[in-house]
Amino acid sequence: MKRIAMLALAVSAAMWLSACGGSDKQSSSEQELQQQADVNAIDQVEKTWHRASSTHNVDLMMTLWAPDATFVIGTDTLTGKTQIRDFFVHKAAPFQPENHWVSETPAYKIRITANGDKGTLYFECHYVDVKTKKVVSVVGADTDVQKINGKWLITSSASATPSLAP
Repeated sequence: MKRIAMLALAVSAAMWLSACGGSDKQSSSEQELQQQADVNAIDQVEKTWHRASSTHNVDLMMTLWAPDATFVIGTDTLTGKTQIRDFFVHKAAPFQPENHWVSETPAYKIRITANGDKGTLYFECHYVDVKTKKVVSVVGADTDVQKINGKWLITSSASATPSLAP
């Protein structure tokens, strides 16, 4: 009787351990889902950027930036949301009232990485004048993003005019 009880206990333990082994697959699957969710959330940063610049909505643009973010434009480094906001209000051509531009990004030029609560995002802004329907400016943004309080925000960005290479 003792042998049967011990055998039943051993079989139960083996079944319990093999069931626990399945949790690795579930964990891996959950990690893949979280990775895809993070990539999609980071992609929304690019979409919001273009919505903000197409509508001259500086307040919307500023929702993308971490409080202590940096923004490098040429040789200038802006630090913090106040300096970055000032740039968009006073210097960024897409936000100037005389410019009626739509901002577009070729999807094939977007690059996103996500690793835990940090990631990267590269995209280009192709600004099209609504009246002439011509591209008036092209700007690339290479950004670092971080999930802060559950939201993906830009922590640093460098902007430049991309060039085509043969």
